[in-house]
Amino acid sequence: MGSLKEIDTRIKSTKKMKQITKAMNMVSSSKLRRAESNTKQFRPYMEKMQDAITAVAGADKNSHHPMLQQREVKKSAYLVITSDKGLAGAYNANVLKHLIKDIEAKHESKDDFSILVLGQTGVDFLKNRGYDIRDSLIDVPDQPSFKEVQAIAKKAIDLYSEEEVDEVKIYFSHFVSVLENTPSVKTVLPLSPEDSSLGHGQMSSYEFEPDKEAILSVILPQYVESLIYGTILDAKASEHATRMTAMKNASDNASDIIDDLSIQYNRARQAAITQQITEIVGGSVALE
Repeated sequence: MGSLKEIDTRIKSTKKMKQITKAMNMVSSSKLRRAESNTKQFRPYMEKMQDAITAVAGADKNSHHPMLQQREVKKSAYLVITSDKGLAGAYNANVLKHLIKDIEAKHESKDDFSILVLGQTGVDFLKNRGYDIRDSLIDVPDQPSFKEVQAIAKKAIDLYSEEEVDEVKIYFSHFVSVLENTPSVKTVLPLSPEDSSLGHGQMSSYEFEPDKEAILSVILPQYVESLIYGTILDAKASEHATRMTAMKNASDNASDIIDDLSIQYNRARQAAITQQITEIVGGSVALE
């Protein structure tokens, strides 16, 4: 048991830490609400884009656009979404662990894949382990706009379009609820039937000019960019939820520590008072 002064100092410092974590919890809660709102607002746009692709490509299941064609996978591109800051529990660790596990299982050489990274945490982690990063984007805002992430999305699409890679996958943390986030992987190129909804268009009887292939060459890259942007919004909501939960747990732990230290302080104070009384009584007896 430490001295009264030491215990009192620890109590005060823990209380200050609790104030910080509580404030961060409230900030993350506010950011989470905005992130969920952004995701909901973006969903109608995605649905309209999907309808347009369905309308153009749905009637022609033999489309030869490269984004709709499966090809032998000789090289992969991985877009990894992490945070720029820490204090988010296992948010980054789970995503990066999932990525490394898949790389080690699927690839024998570093020439078989390219990595693109969002977030300083992912950049530092992968560089420290000797992985080459093809492109990165750091200082991503808490509520990113489409233009702020479009460059790295376009880079991923260009790698596929120029046939430098044969598939593009995104590793991210999927937001399920405030208390549940799942490390996930999504293949965005080539487009799956679920993403393009081929064969289910309600406007397949329309006539298109100049022709369907020319239209697809314009709207498919935009749609893939939208898929990537939507995934980033999902990951950001997951990040804020994880950080909010982590800060709440930190605040609760700080409260427990303060309670334990207060008990120690009271015991030490009582022991000191008892010692002083004993000394006074002993001194009085000695004078008699």
